[in-house]
Amino acid sequence: MRKLFLLLLFSVVGLAAIAFDRRYSVEIIPNPYGKSYIYRVVLKDKAGTPYSITSPEKFLSLKSVERRRRQGIAIDSTDLPVSPDYIHAIDKRGLSVVGKSKWNNTLLVKGPNRQELERLRLLPFVKSVLKVWESKDSISKPEGRDEVVSKFGSWGTVSNMPYGEGQKQIEAINGIPLHDAGFRGKGMTIAVLDAGYMNVDKIKAFSNANIIGTQNFVAVSPTTVYKQMDHGTKVLSTMAMNQPNIFVGTAPEASYLLLRSEDYSSENIVEEDYWAEAAEYADSIGADIISSSLGYHHFDDSLVNHHYWEQDGHTALISRTASMLADKGIVCVNSAGNDGMGSWKRINFPADADNILTVGAMTYQGLNSPFSSVGPTADGRVKPDVMAIGSSTSVVSGNGTIQHNNGTSFSCPCIAGMVACLWQALPDKTAKEIIDIVRKAGNNVDHPDNIYGYGIPDFWKAYQIGLKAIPSGNSRTTCTTEDKEHQCNVHRQNQ
Repeated sequence: MRKLFLLLLFSVVGLAAIAFDRRYSVEIIPNPYGKSYIYRVVLKDKAGTPYSITSPEKFLSLKSVERRRRQGIAIDSTDLPVSPDYIHAIDKRGLSVVGKSKWNNTLLVKGPNRQELERLRLLPFVKSVLKVWESKDSISKPEGRDEVVSKFGSWGTVSNMPYGEGQKQIEAINGIPLHDAGFRGKGMTIAVLDAGYMNVDKIKAFSNANIIGTQNFVAVSPTTVYKQMDHGTKVLSTMAMNQPNIFVGTAPEASYLLLRSEDYSSENIVEEDYWAEAAEYADSIGADIISSSLGYHHFDDSLVNHHYWEQDGHTALISRTASMLADKGIVCVNSAGNDGMGSWKRINFPADADNILTVGAMTYQGLNSPFSSVGPTADGRVKPDVMAIGSSTSVVSGNGTIQHNNGTSFSCPCIAGMVACLWQALPDKTAKEIIDIVRKAGNNVDHPDNIYGYGIPDFWKAYQIGLKAIPSGNSRTTCTTEDKEHQCNVHRQNQ
């Protein structure tokens, strides 16, 4: 859980708060489930699949198919589910298939006998196998939920600004004019990939958030996404909160899928497989945007640790998966990581992926937060892509109070929410075009570097850039930049 420790160790009192929050201290108990292993099994092909790319409605939602059609993206063989014949062959050996990735053509196979799992490499349809998880002799005792406070509020006073605690966060990236023009994320679906969304189902402040589904992909912890860990609660709040004068997020009218892919009790490379499966699920449901405040580089098993040379966007399974998302019509927004002050220093995986928006953290003064991870990628691409508030970011915790936390975990969703609003305003754009527009709207676009990337994006400017790119005869707005309130008379085709 090293990554989440880093994401949570920076509190409102600053860098002095290095000690782990007592609320996350846990009791260690003997493992009641016995010894077991999970292996990643890479398959050679998809022979025997009953599916066809000519009938995508059998394995993709209509919304997913329409998203591809709208962007001129063809269904291809990577979209076909893993061959059920191969799954059945492994099941017959007394092993359990606990996960799968169709884009990578892999299976996660669990069993108590490591030798039996190693023998899977001898099967004619298996390309390779890799141990990605091993149970420990002792585990953390599962904790219950935090108690939710009866009154929603912050530690101190709540401001009377229209956006309340979220005001400065959205002002920093000039998102309010886009909201004022009527674009608040309506009709857009954001899939959030995280470790848990404790009490989102109980905190009254989330009662008007449009949560359309949840799913847990952590095979070794089959629990509701609402039961444990509030990291995702905090992340979600920066986008979905819609409490005027108290806290309004960057996409208060968007729809949200809450997906758990992170096993916070350990640090194993299997979590990359969980992430890939969650991303594919988001695609199949029809998500437009993925907001991921997760990142990896070192693991409990040092034999699978990542290296700088792998940061080409395609070597690590998680990065390879993230690099595919724009080609499926999805904008992936991922946190850069919080290793800027540590020995690693660089961005995490999948922040190195191609065609995503990697987000660094900055202060309210526009300076880079010292903990924010830096680039470049191994193949020389600029990272991070853009910056947003990640120092003393306002969030809602699992007990229903407003806190101020530090981390690229929170700058990332601020951007993801505004991307939803921008795409709502520019529905004719492809995922890659939206990514390009956001970069071009950065205040460092003329001299991008590996600390600030393309800089702080101005989302009203991004909207204007997008409008100028619309072919003549397809204009949908009548705007005046002289209007000091940045108002537009907008004919919204998507509403």
